[in-house]
Amino acid sequence: MNNYCAFSKDHTCIKWTDYKITRQELEEADELCHGNWIEIEKKNEYIHTLQSILDCNQIAYPKEI
Repeated sequence: MNNYCAFSKDHTCIKWTDYKITRQELEEADELCHGNWIEIEKKNEYIHTLQSILDCNQIAYPKEI
C-alpha cells in the first residue's frame, strides 16, 4: 500500500493513516503476545518442577481454585 491517490486534491490516500495505525497496533500486539508466551512457558516450567518435587515426595497436589 502506498500514500498516493489520484482522486484526491493533494493526492494522499485517506486510508493511509488507518493503515499505518492498524499496522502499528498489530506490531504492538505481536510484541505483547510474544512476551506473554515467554512468561507462560517459564510459569509452566516452574509448575512442572514443583509437581515433580511433590511426586518424588509422594505429596498430593493441592486443590485448584
